[in-house]
Amino acid sequence: MSVLNTAQQKAVAELLRVSPVADELGRRFATAGHELHLVGGSVRDALLGSLGDDLDFCTDAHPEQTLAVVNGWADAVWETGREFGTIGIQKNGLRIEITTFRAEAYDGVTRNPVVSYGTSLLEDLSRRDFTINAMAVSVPEHEFTDPFGGLQDLAARVIRTPSAPQVSFGDDPLRMLRAARFAAKLQFTVDPAVVSAMRDMAEDLDRITAERIRDEFTKLMIGADPIAGLRLLVDTGLADRFLPEISGLKLEIDEHAQHKDVYEHTLIVVQNAMRLEGDEGPDFILRMASLMHDIGKPATKAVGRDGRVSFHHHEVVGARLTKQRMKALKYPKDTISEVVGLVALHLRFYGYGRGEWTDSAVRRYVTDAGPLLSRLHKLTRSDVTTRNRRKAAQLAADYDALEERIARIAAEEDLAKVRPDLDGNAIMELLGVPPGPIVGQAWRFLKELRLDRGPLDRDEAEAELFKWAREQGHIS
Repeated sequence: MSVLNTAQQKAVAELLRVSPVADELGRRFATAGHELHLVGGSVRDALLGSLGDDLDFCTDAHPEQTLAVVNGWADAVWETGREFGTIGIQKNGLRIEITTFRAEAYDGVTRNPVVSYGTSLLEDLSRRDFTINAMAVSVPEHEFTDPFGGLQDLAARVIRTPSAPQVSFGDDPLRMLRAARFAAKLQFTVDPAVVSAMRDMAEDLDRITAERIRDEFTKLMIGADPIAGLRLLVDTGLADRFLPEISGLKLEIDEHAQHKDVYEHTLIVVQNAMRLEGDEGPDFILRMASLMHDIGKPATKAVGRDGRVSFHHHEVVGARLTKQRMKALKYPKDTISEVVGLVALHLRFYGYGRGEWTDSAVRRYVTDAGPLLSRLHKLTRSDVTTRNRRKAAQLAADYDALEERIARIAAEEDLAKVRPDLDGNAIMELLGVPPGPIVGQAWRFLKELRLDRGPLDRDEAEAELFKWAREQGHIS
């Protein structure tokens, strides 16, 4: 989009005109003596042709007045954001948030905003993060309000703040991270004055809670161009406030490719992984694992007598660091476990091409990856960034061979559900033992045996169980 013409400006009003819910809601507020405006990201997305089912409105009505207007009309109402002036409703499949004109800011010390209600639409728009989010359309009148040139910035694909960046970021330091997020999502450039303020005020991000940082960073990572957002975070020093390991990669030279540092290699891996995501859309787990897969290198760097650089066991250290960092950012346990698992396994494949892997090793590869196997395939392939075409082709061929071998063995055995050939009930019956530690030990022994030798018939499994039990002294 190079220019937004009059027809595109009218797109917002047209979208509202064909949406009876918005106009009906506007008339209800007008009848009660209040204003109502579609605002912020909803207007921006409408102009970009991507307005979804979530609509944001602002009003001069206070929350209790908003409740009086929507009660009995909305299909559902929730008040979780009431202390911040927001009432949420659902109507005809649309999720709508209605917020009282705001004049909120941070006090410069605590991590919580000081919320006070504004008195006008202009005041509300002046407090918003960026000009492209500071446009409004009234309902039901459909009057377009753009006091800070958001429409022009949308056409120029640039991110600016309505007020001076220092003032805007002083009100809410999280906006610095949001600038990087929008750069990633919309593929816009960030105004130089905004970038300068981000660099100067990076330390102010420490006033923001880990949960809010996590949410913005996650949105950045699943954006259309997370690389642009990541570069902005590193270049301004914002990454150092919550993910310093990424900036640290700039100092380390990759032993596999002396022509680039690990930081640049990592960004390429993220890009490679994105190309392999498929129709499922952005995969945060895969992208995050790609970003974190080499963060253990700085701590494991060693220079040999021949001058070669090595990073032995950096996947182990990287998995530990990844867990610590994601835990500090309050990610859910399941998300942390999946990303950490991929980081820990990302080097397992190397060496396969030397012909050293047995069927047992393949089974263990599949079993250890478990439900992460598909993502591990993508991460491993993405990690090949060498400019040596012959080497890259050989690695790709090796991994093709591994995937074919996995498929062959899976066709013969149910690799997705590798279990011992005897279950817990059979173990207790054969050994004559009650539920307890011995059953668990026997089960793990049989699981290892299954991985080493593949499926056993019943007689073989029982014989191995009895042999193990005698060696362990559990039976005479």
